[in-house]
Amino acid sequence: MPPTAPPASPGVPPAPAPGVPPVSGPAARPSFVTWLRAPRSEAAPGVWTYEHKPKAPEEPDRIPGRRLLSGALVALLCGWLVWSLLWNGYLGGYWLWPMYLLTPDSWYERGGNTQAGWWSQRIYIGIVLAVLAVIFGRVGHWPEVWRRYVAPLFRRAWDEPAPEAVAAGRPEGDPVEWPQLRAAGGHSAADRLAADARAGAMNDVDHARIDRAWQSVRAGRNSLASFTDTVLRHGAASYGHPSGARDLPARTARHDLLAHQVRLGTAAEDSRNPYQHRGVGLALDPEVLGTSLLAVGPPGSGKTGRVVRPVVESLCLQALAGQVAVVAVGAAGAGLGADEAFDVVVKIGRPDSGYDLDLYGGTTDPDEAAGILAEALIGDMAASLPGGDSRRAATALAQLLGPYRAAHGRFPSVPDLRELLDGSKTAVNALREALDEAGERAQARELEARVRQSGAPGDVGALLADRIALLDRPAFADFFDTTGDRRPFSLRALEHPLRVRIDLPERGHAEASRMLARLVLAQFTECAVGRADRSLFACLVLDDASHTVTPEALRGIQRLRSAHAGAVLTLRTLDDVPESLRSALLGAVGCRMACAGVTTWDGARFAEVWGTEWVETRDVTDRQIIAEEPLTKVLHFIRKVATGKAVTTQSVTVRTVERERWSASELAHAVPPGHAVLSVTSVRGEGGPPVLVDLRG
Repeated sequence: MPPTAPPASPGVPPAPAPGVPPVSGPAARPSFVTWLRAPRSEAAPGVWTYEHKPKAPEEPDRIPGRRLLSGALVALLCGWLVWSLLWNGYLGGYWLWPMYLLTPDSWYERGGNTQAGWWSQRIYIGIVLAVLAVIFGRVGHWPEVWRRYVAPLFRRAWDEPAPEAVAAGRPEGDPVEWPQLRAAGGHSAADRLAADARAGAMNDVDHARIDRAWQSVRAGRNSLASFTDTVLRHGAASYGHPSGARDLPARTARHDLLAHQVRLGTAAEDSRNPYQHRGVGLALDPEVLGTSLLAVGPPGSGKTGRVVRPVVESLCLQALAGQVAVVAVGAAGAGLGADEAFDVVVKIGRPDSGYDLDLYGGTTDPDEAAGILAEALIGDMAASLPGGDSRRAATALAQLLGPYRAAHGRFPSVPDLRELLDGSKTAVNALREALDEAGERAQARELEARVRQSGAPGDVGALLADRIALLDRPAFADFFDTTGDRRPFSLRALEHPLRVRIDLPERGHAEASRMLARLVLAQFTECAVGRADRSLFACLVLDDASHTVTPEALRGIQRLRSAHAGAVLTLRTLDDVPESLRSALLGAVGCRMACAGVTTWDGARFAEVWGTEWVETRDVTDRQIIAEEPLTKVLHFIRKVATGKAVTTQSVTVRTVERERWSASELAHAVPPGHAVLSVTSVRGEGGPPVLVDLRG
């Protein structure tokens, strides 16, 4: 049975599966072309720009729509009733007296100028109707009904033609026709791409990938002749991803690769949301992920399914377009995506894993490798060590890694490193002899220093040996190999548009999983910052960052912003982070999300980082009216009997006060299920307010 094309997001056609001809025909044409021609307007960071229209300025005294329409209808019926009473004479003929006073009586007598009388009557009736319309129109707010409901219909019908009609009328502005490419002289390449788009042979990933190649031509890194030749030969498949894939096997979220966005949900129509954000779509893109994202919420709050999975999916699509390198880390079966959606899948602890994980991050520098490994092994307890950090542990590891590499040309495997840290005389003597044969006197002195320190009180070697023993288990016997027998994956490959997924051995090896998560985080921050080519956006998605946030990790996360990289971290609670680092973590990331169900203690941290704002409050005071006159007392008594309430008067006090944007209690108890409060910040420093978003919309 031949494979079928994978499903795509709404409005975007799927890419053809390998070996299957591109989709063509009338049914495939409108979707991609319409998506490409759809308007996108500039908006605040985090706003879904696809067909986004800025809202009109807020009107504080705006009448609610239901009340406005019902009031207009009641006013219309009252006006019609008054006119009916006048026309049928139920109110007498006094309303005609002004006409008779201003016109001659002969116009209405037999033999007089009856034609003038007829016209005067019609004009007077028109004036009366106009007066009634003005009076009841003012009462029923008819002008407001016209401006709010009727006028927009005419504007949409007359002033806003369909995108296809606009593009047909202005071919030079039609994105399907690649106007910038035509302006540069590449008419033949533009014709080929436009033909593929209309035939349904191009999808959004193809367009984003070719557009990136065209941007390299504009930047001078590639020639127009080479670009044109490639496009004429391959069409929509030009500049393909090394994997050959042009789409993911399946999509679960809405993506806009033209704006590099993935839609998370819709901002709720809530009074706590800023007016301009109510009802608009909210999205994430590399522009805001470059400041890193932290999502906190209990299990089942939607962190993985409604935040992490769409973000990973979007980054994988952008990786296929040659724009992103993504590394997704989570427990086995976390649902970060199918194996077919990734180029490299590392399943630690499983024999069916096609790749191994480089324990030393692909570096050849013993000091760098020791620093990364020390952070992974004891980063969570560094504060309790002498000196309050992991520098001593890194020095102890460097005193072993350097000599071992000098003697054997590689770093030690996990069993060898454990023996050396345990101070095994056999392992130490063998390494000493290998160093003597190689003539590495400096490295031999490093080894002797480690041997002398191993017996000193408070030596960190024993602790390192105990921690590395967690990885020296039968389940990991085939992993972390340094002899070259397996295919190790190193995060040094972040300079390429890779899609990587690392599955951690969660069951039965919880502590080892946390250690490996710290290892990947430390390697990512070092490799992302140390890249020579930072044109690709690099992103690490850590599905569960419990016990992985350390002082060194925070410093690394803060450096990612300037390196065109970012991290997405999720936590069940901030209690999984050392208390001294909780505020620092919220300050280190630019995007913060509090999901439904957070505790009041977590909510207090978010409330503190989101700060306060000035709001206008109204205090209404009811004061009972004491009647003095007998008649007034009777009227008040009748009104109290009819309404059941005493006659009162209201006094309104308007004040401007400073109030928390979201209080700890509101975050803990007022966020509905399936919702979250999200604030974003772009790498340019543009910040957005915390917004209540429905992750299901």
